[in-house]
Amino acid sequence: MLRYLTAGESHGPALVVVIEGLPAGLEINTDEIAHELARRRLGYGRGPRMRFEQDVVTLVGGVRHGRTLGSPVAIEIANSEWNRDPDKWQREMSPRAEDGPTAMPLTQVRPGHADLAGMQKYGFVDARDVLERASARETAARVAAGTVAKKLLAALGVDIVSHVIQMGSVRSVGGRRPGPGDLDAVDANEVRCLDDDAAQAMVNEIKEAARDGDSLGGVVEAIAYGVPVGLGSHVHWDRKLDSSLAQAVMSIQAVKGVEIGDGFEVAGRRGSEAHDAITWSPESGYQRASMLAGGVEGGISTGEPIVVRAAMKPLATLNRPTLATVDTATKEPGVSFKERTDVTAVPALGVVVETMVALVLAQEATRKFGGDSMAELVRNHEAAVTALAAGPVGA
Repeated sequence: MLRYLTAGESHGPALVVVIEGLPAGLEINTDEIAHELARRRLGYGRGPRMRFEQDVVTLVGGVRHGRTLGSPVAIEIANSEWNRDPDKWQREMSPRAEDGPTAMPLTQVRPGHADLAGMQKYGFVDARDVLERASARETAARVAAGTVAKKLLAALGVDIVSHVIQMGSVRSVGGRRPGPGDLDAVDANEVRCLDDDAAQAMVNEIKEAARDGDSLGGVVEAIAYGVPVGLGSHVHWDRKLDSSLAQAVMSIQAVKGVEIGDGFEVAGRRGSEAHDAITWSPESGYQRASMLAGGVEGGISTGEPIVVRAAMKPLATLNRPTLATVDTATKEPGVSFKERTDVTAVPALGVVVETMVALVLAQEATRKFGGDSMAELVRNHEAAVTALAAGPVGA
């Protein structure tokens, strides 16, 4: 079964991700990973660092001549700021004992961030010991892993696309969901929204927040097409597909809400209007007449598109710091400090949600179909789909 682990800090020398459980023979190249990392930097409202930040990708292990070996894959993403400003970060974030301690520790903790709770938990006196790892920069390592997961899923006919449906108070009302072929069109929009009227209103909302030195949150939606029936399980609580998706997406920095399908909306409906009617035909087999459940019933994928939404709170670091806080060294009141930040990262959130959905689906696909090589995994998947079409249900 696929699993992964990330390491590294925001201003450290590099981020690293190790992925275990990949079948042998999966094609991987650094250009594809770099492309996905560039997508993560997309979006109106990102800070100036996105214009110069370059993600230098190195495949460290588990890959030979562009194909996985079946052993753990290690990917390194070098931090360009580490070398560009060596007097600051190579000393500030040095792993060497002789380079510390920091002369001026950060003690004006930010409300809404991990700073204070992390300092209390681990006994730190410098917020940087917390914020460097809590930073959303860590998602770059996840996106690298997600690129590999997407490649695996593509071999099984699965495509994932995301888009922004809300920015601040502006919400798209068009109802159009992008399909598998619409990803380039979504990315071409500066806020990654296919509703042109809403997109312009979102840009205006970002401009207003930027003038005030403030930040914005929003909601993104990811849709996975081509997911086969039977990923996940109703048998155990930790094998339910929707619970795995919710946990994975909720783990993204600044995400405070997750729903599968129309989860929150159907809570206000009567049962007669809250479920997807089931149909059957000789040509298509079983289908759902709508997507209210988001492609998951009883913790199991139904074969319909899987729909996951994530709500991101406004970022806790403001360009004009105004959030009241306490200095942990002096206990005096003050305002939170400013670390590098964006007005909003909602457009980029969609790319990260794609990543987390891909990693969960790839994990469940390798669990269900197995195989030491990609050829075996694909063969097992095809056999399962064929057997399902023949169908034990009603046979």
